[in-house]
Amino acid sequence: MHRPSLRLPGEPGSSPAPWIGANFWSRRGGPLMWRQFDADTVRAELAVLREHGLTFTRSFFYWPDFMPEPNRVDEQCCASYAEFLDLHAELGMYTIPTLIVGHMSGENWDPAWRGSRDLYGDVWMVAQQAWFGGEMARRFASHPAVAGWLVSNEMPIYGGENSPREQVASWAQLIIDAVRAHGGTQPISLGDGAWGLEITGRDNGFRLRDAARLCDFLGPHSYPMGNDPVRQHYTAAWICELAGSFGLPVVLEEFGLTSDFTSDAYGAHFYRQALHNSLLAGATGWGAWNNTDFDGLEHQDPYRHHPFELHFGLTDAQGAPKPQLAELRAFADVLAQVDFPRLRRTPAEAALVVSSFLDTEYPFTEPGTDGPELCRTLGQAYVATRLADLPVAIARESDGIGADAKLYLVPSTKQLLSPTWYTLADLAVDGATVYVSYFAGAHGNQRGPWHAAMNTLFGFEHQLVYGLVDTVEEDEFEFEFVRPFGALAEGSRLRFRTGGNEHSRAMLPVVPTDAEVVAVDGKGRPALLVRRVGSGSMVFCTYPIEHMAAYLPRVNPDPTRELYDALADFAGVARVVTVDEPRVAVDVLEHEDGTRWVWFVSQAAEELTVKPALRNGGRLAEDAVTLPPFGVLVVKLEG
Repeated sequence: MHRPSLRLPGEPGSSPAPWIGANFWSRRGGPLMWRQFDADTVRAELAVLREHGLTFTRSFFYWPDFMPEPNRVDEQCCASYAEFLDLHAELGMYTIPTLIVGHMSGENWDPAWRGSRDLYGDVWMVAQQAWFGGEMARRFASHPAVAGWLVSNEMPIYGGENSPREQVASWAQLIIDAVRAHGGTQPISLGDGAWGLEITGRDNGFRLRDAARLCDFLGPHSYPMGNDPVRQHYTAAWICELAGSFGLPVVLEEFGLTSDFTSDAYGAHFYRQALHNSLLAGATGWGAWNNTDFDGLEHQDPYRHHPFELHFGLTDAQGAPKPQLAELRAFADVLAQVDFPRLRRTPAEAALVVSSFLDTEYPFTEPGTDGPELCRTLGQAYVATRLADLPVAIARESDGIGADAKLYLVPSTKQLLSPTWYTLADLAVDGATVYVSYFAGAHGNQRGPWHAAMNTLFGFEHQLVYGLVDTVEEDEFEFEFVRPFGALAEGSRLRFRTGGNEHSRAMLPVVPTDAEVVAVDGKGRPALLVRRVGSGSMVFCTYPIEHMAAYLPRVNPDPTRELYDALADFAGVARVVTVDEPRVAVDVLEHEDGTRWVWFVSQAAEELTVKPALRNGGRLAEDAVTLPPFGVLVVKLEG
């Protein structure tokens, strides 16, 4: 199946590609830097970024200062910003101005004249924002250092998260139109963080489907708080993968960490993992949060009440590089080595099916629960595909799941639309392998599998008792394979940990009819069944293994990785390179001249040596690859 290409957001003028940079506030003032603009300090701050391979910044029009009255901008702030742009040009750098900046780092700031006016629904207030966007474009769009535009900074936090979708989309369109009308031809996006329904399962009024109609790229913001190191390393990648399903280039617009929450070593590991994993997930630009620490601004909001915000920098407050900046330089060097703008993702023969219950609010359902649970479970399943060296395409039910995959993964999915279940069965008849794992749901509202003709499609009779679930009492459970399955020989065992809540910690008891039992649990009950249909197969797992793992701390690599590896072999999915070590993920990108580059990404805290298996021709310079702790190695595949 097609995976979103590594398309770039655009190359206005001589703007570099890809965008590798940082969100920028000067250590002289933070958000108040325009009141006390110090060109020498800013030049030094930009220079250290440029010396480490960074080519762009994201900059901010702090709205209370730039627009002190309706229909008027502050001329001194604008003059300082013009000098800021000149400094970028002097250093061969570019910037993306951000227009409506009323939220920043744990604080909302209003222009004094706003009052209680609604930012999206008050027509005068929207007109003022559009006027400001147009005025900034009129003044600065022709400057060679301007590479793009962002409408806002995390506007759902500033403008409210319960605004009507139609108002939000109209607000965005009016500001974008004003920027365009005043010469802002560079790529534009919203700066909202991509935190809406299609990514998180929670509606905040911002929809990526609307943004994809209005914008030139999409820009996720990612600051995961979790309980599993591997999921932490793949969260940004998963968000980029979901965002990429809307057909636009994806820029990881904000990511990073505060040194108050991590050691220097683990901060570097996180940066390395977020950068490379999001690249492999389709990201084409990266904006670290942020360029500098802010020691010395302890008495200024937001740092007064959010002190951890002082230390998100790539440099300390004296301008000395931190380990995170070294990781960005190493990443930039890799992208130069492989000629990144001319790389493309290899096709995926497996599809991860995303239920429309993630991005659509159906009547009499639990959208505040079902969507977030889907997001959590699908994210864990995505980690398993990565560790199984299994490239996957995102197949959104809302857009049609396609018909050109060999393997369809439907992990721990309670709800699909009825026609989709039959579509999956038809795909199996035509030769695909369809894998589904049971899930009763994580709440008591109509708890149970919402499957059309489940017994018929999967070849068994379920043994559910109405209103009850078959709780898995044990802290661990085991699958024993009673027949060979893919690379799993007869007698192989997979041992899983049990997770979930009172509703979801449950398996599905079944009696086979025309399905073959491939694996049984520790009590001899069917755990994995295969029903042959046409020239393909329907595969059913009676445990919600992906959902259970998603609830568990420090669970990865989870045995789902071995199951997905076996499913790929069973379905005949082509994979270029794989490794047996479950803590190392492999992926391949291809240059337009045919050169292939192999990424090895380790999730181990110690050095590992792995021996790659080349499945589709070619050779590597060495038979074995050694990776440092949480290391990444990029190797050319010869031939």
